[in-house]
Amino acid sequence: MYKRQDLKCSNRKAAINVKLVSEAGVGTIAAGVAKAGAEVILISGFDGGTGAAPRNSIHNAGLPWELGIAEAHQCLIMNGLRSRVRIEADSKLMSGRDVAIAALLGAEEFGFGTGPLVAMGCVMMRVCNLDTCPMGICTQNPELRKRFKGKPEYIMNFMRFMAEDLREYMAKLGVRTVDELVGRTDLLKVKAAPAGSRAGEMDLTALLQNPLVENSNVHFNAKDVYNFQLEKTPDMRILMKKFKKSFDSAEPKPSTVTLDVGNTDRAFGTIIGSEITARFGNTLPDDTFHVVCHGYGGQSFGAFIPKGLTLELVGDANDYIGKGLSGGKLVVYPPKDAAFDRSENIVIGNVALYGATGGTAFINGVAGERFCVRNSGATAVVEGVGDHGCEYMTGGTVVVLGQTGKNFAAGMTGGIAYVLDENWDFYQRVNKETVSLEPVEHKYDVATLKELIREHVELTGSPRGKEILDDFSEFLPKFKKVLPYDYDHMLRVIASMEERGLDGEQAQIEAFYAVQKNK
Repeated sequence: MYKRQDLKCSNRKAAINVKLVSEAGVGTIAAGVAKAGAEVILISGFDGGTGAAPRNSIHNAGLPWELGIAEAHQCLIMNGLRSRVRIEADSKLMSGRDVAIAALLGAEEFGFGTGPLVAMGCVMMRVCNLDTCPMGICTQNPELRKRFKGKPEYIMNFMRFMAEDLREYMAKLGVRTVDELVGRTDLLKVKAAPAGSRAGEMDLTALLQNPLVENSNVHFNAKDVYNFQLEKTPDMRILMKKFKKSFDSAEPKPSTVTLDVGNTDRAFGTIIGSEITARFGNTLPDDTFHVVCHGYGGQSFGAFIPKGLTLELVGDANDYIGKGLSGGKLVVYPPKDAAFDRSENIVIGNVALYGATGGTAFINGVAGERFCVRNSGATAVVEGVGDHGCEYMTGGTVVVLGQTGKNFAAGMTGGIAYVLDENWDFYQRVNKETVSLEPVEHKYDVATLKELIREHVELTGSPRGKEILDDFSEFLPKFKKVLPYDYDHMLRVIASMEERGLDGEQAQIEAFYAVQKNK
C-alpha cells in the first residue's frame, strides 16, 4: 500500500501500473493490489520477451496470458473491484485476433513488444543481455548502433495494421467499441478437437462461463478509481502554499518553512519534490527550498526528492527514508535536549536510501537494517548501521562512524564505504565475496572522509563527529575503506584510458569493452 502511495506522490498525474505474472492465484493478488490503489493491472504470460532469460525459465516459467486475464477479470468482478482498474494484456500479441481474444477475456489495454521490435529490425538473436545486438537495437556499442535502420514510421504502420485487423474481427462479432468487447466470453467458442486427444480432454468452462459471475461485461470506470486523498498531505496543505511565490519565480530565492510532522505522514516531501523537478529540472542550487520538520518522519520520508530541496528532521524517522533520493539533501538529528547517546540509538528505520541515485544524507544516530541498499550515487554519513548495510550498492559514498551489523557489503559492486573500526573486528561482519578492506591512506580518500565528517558535524551538531575531527590523526588509522574488486579494477582501466587522451565518457566505454574482452 505505502509503496503505491510513494509512486502516486512522485507523479500525481500518472496511473499506477502493477505487473503480475500469469500464474494460478493471480486473481487474488490482483484483488489485493486493486484495493491498495493500483489503476492498471498488467497480466504478463510466459510468451514473448527477448529470450535473454535462462532457457529453463523460457520453457517452464509462467502460464499463458489467457488464463491470467480470465482469472484476474473474474476475481475482480466477484470482489466488486473491476471498475476501479484497467486490465492490460501483455505477452507476444501479434495480431488483431490476439487483441480481440484478450478483450473478450477481460482486458481493455494491450502491450506490444515483440511485434514493434521486429518492425524496427530485430532478428530475434536473443543476445540482448550480451551487448552484441547485430541490428544495433539493444546495445551501447557505438559501432553496432550505426547498424540501426529503424524508423518511427515502421511502428506506426505496424499499429495501424493491428488496429485494422482488430476492427475487422469486431465487425464480424457485431461490436463497435473495445469496451463492448471486454468480458464478452459468450462470443468465444472452443475449437472442436479429435476425441481422445489431449486438447479434447481440456475443460474451459471455468474460463468462459464462471457461474459466480453474472455479468462479465464490466470494465474500468474513472469515477471508481481509488482516492489517495493527496490533498490532505502536508505537502499539499502547507508546502505548496508556502512555496507558491518561489514556484512562480523563474529563479526562486532560498526560502525556509518550519512545521510539525507525524509518522502517519507518508512520503513527506515527495509531492513538493515532484513539482520542483517539473518546473526547474535539475537546475536549482542546494538548499533553495529548505523544510525544517519537528517530530516523527513517516514511511518514505523524503522519497525521490530532487536537487534544490533540503529536508531537515529534528526527531526520528520510519523505514525507507530517502528512498530513491535524486539529488536532494536529508539531515536527521535528535532534539538538542535528548538525553540518550546519539551514536548508540537508532534514529531512522530500515532500508534507508533504498535505490538512491544522487544527493546527500547526514544522520546523527544509528540506522536500521539494509542501509543504502542498491544505492547508486548518493553520499551518506551515519553513526552506525544494522545488518546488511550497503547491500547491492553500485555507486556513491557511505561513511559509518560506528558499529555495523553482519553481512555488510553483500553483493556490493560499486561505490566506496569508509567504516570506523575501533574494535578491530569489522572484518568479521563484512561479506568479503565482492569487496576488499583497505586502510584509508590515499590523500584523496583522506580528504574526502574528513570533508564529509566536517559537513556532518556542521549540519547535525554530532558530538561523535566532532570528537573524531578534533583528533582526526588518531582516528584515521581505525577507518577501513570497503572497495569492490571489480569497481576498483574498472576505475584503474578508466584512468589508463584517460591517460591516453580519451574524454570521460569515451574512456568509460573503451574501459568497459577492454574489461569484457579480457574476461
